[in-house]
Amino acid sequence: MTTEGASGTIEVEVLLFARARELAGRPRARLALPAGSTVAEAARRLERAFPALSPCLKVARFAVNEEFASEGSLVPDGAVLAVIPPVSGGV
Repeated sequence: MTTEGASGTIEVEVLLFARARELAGRPRARLALPAGSTVAEAARRLERAFPALSPCLKVARFAVNEEFASEGSLVPDGAVLAVIPPVSGGV
């Protein structure tokens, strides 16, 4: 598990599924976020890192440590954030 950095940043592992994986060209990524970040902030950072994910992130569900999470949910240090696009329809 990672520990919060001196600069107040945390690290999370991002798992990309289905269409998100295709658009990003990889199955996973790592993000550095400010401590206290929400799922919405993580999604914004992910979109900056992988602009092709933009349409997918607008319709995806997110999970933090294997629990579905809302955009306002906090992302703890060392978390696993899953990006789960719609199975049918959507993007």
